[in-house]
Amino acid sequence: QVQLVESGGGLVQAGDSLRLSCTASGGTITYSVMGWFRQAPGKEREVVAGIDWSGNRICYSDSVKGRFTISRDNARNTVYLQMSDLKPEDSAVYYCAAASSLTRLATSYLYWGQGTQVTVSS
Repeated sequence: QVQLVESGGGLVQAGDSLRLSCTASGGTITYSVMGWFRQAPGKEREVVAGIDWSGNRICYSDSVKGRFTISRDNARNTVYLQMSDLKPEDSAVYYCAAASSLTRLATSYLYWGQGTQVTVSS
């Protein structure tokens, strides 16, 4: 069973930075694509970024492009989301997930972490 564990969330002020981490175990070589999603109260789950196992294919939501950077360290079985210039509208629970191909569709991701809360105050 694939397990994903996120960490790094917290309460920050607008303009601050955070780095989220997601550590995987249990066979993610089969589900080699990793994605970050977020969900705010009362809203649909939204794709943030995705990356294939080599790091050569990367996709971002337009709302975070230029501010967020996704990367991965396969030796540590870890995917990162570096977030800079955070805005109050970035506040959400952030989830990492695993899929077999790069896609923005949440339903294509078969394994999910428990989520980590990011709150940005103005």
